[in-house]
Amino acid sequence: MDSKIIKLLLIFFFIFSNALSAEFNGKFEQGSFILGRTEPNSKVTVDDKKIKVTKDGFFVFGLGRDRKNNVVIEISKNKNKKIIEKKVFKRKYKIQKIDGLPEKKVTPPKEVYERIKKENSLIGEARSIESNLPFFKKNFIKPLDKAIVTGVYGSQRILNGKPKWPHYGIDFAAKEGTEIKAMLDGTATMVEHDLFYTGGTLIFDHGHGISTLYMHMKDIYVKKGQNVKQGEIIGTVGSTGRSTGPHLDIRLNWFNVRLDPATVLDLN
Repeated sequence: MDSKIIKLLLIFFFIFSNALSAEFNGKFEQGSFILGRTEPNSKVTVDDKKIKVTKDGFFVFGLGRDRKNNVVIEISKNKNKKIIEKKVFKRKYKIQKIDGLPEKKVTPPKEVYERIKKENSLIGEARSIESNLPFFKKNFIKPLDKAIVTGVYGSQRILNGKPKWPHYGIDFAAKEGTEIKAMLDGTATMVEHDLFYTGGTLIFDHGHGISTLYMHMKDIYVKKGQNVKQGEIIGTVGSTGRSTGPHLDIRLNWFNVRLDPATVLDLN
């Protein structure tokens, strides 16, 4: 074989054997959880934010409810670099009206402002944790075996006629005392029995900035710092905090970005 052809083949092989690959699981639309995988030992940034990569090449990020611009992912390893730009598609959200709430739950009295501020700070601290736990790459399971979805992510709530913040979770209606299962392996980073808005509240860390929240719980069987396995009973459904009846409100976050739990759960 001609030496020039051999040289060209070697160059071709070198280029493509060193090309960085990337695959994604999740829709690139507002509110989505995106699981990515690339070559082990690669470095990844999302919108110029450096994010962790597991030893086997997994990484994760999320897209906010009102995300408008494209997302830019940069992957590099040694001297190779790959830039991927993905269009983020818009979603339409529902308007949900809830009447009959006690006025102090719609517009909190000034004497509880400091309490609310402190509780929001605790939640923010738990959501900001960036551990090396690898659980985020597993499939999530539903927290309740049988429940009716009564509230969806992104819906604009109007409480007693007053527009409020959009709903950032999924509400499941269930009987008080119904057992709640852990959706994923994780470590409890916040355990509170009586928060003003969310009542009995649990937060679990699943690694790389991914956390789940369980709200309005009656009983909590987990202590802060405790490790739980997927499917383990962590508490029961209640009607604590700002609640119109027994239900479970779950949330999914990537750091401070609120994601739609429906993007990781099979609700059928």
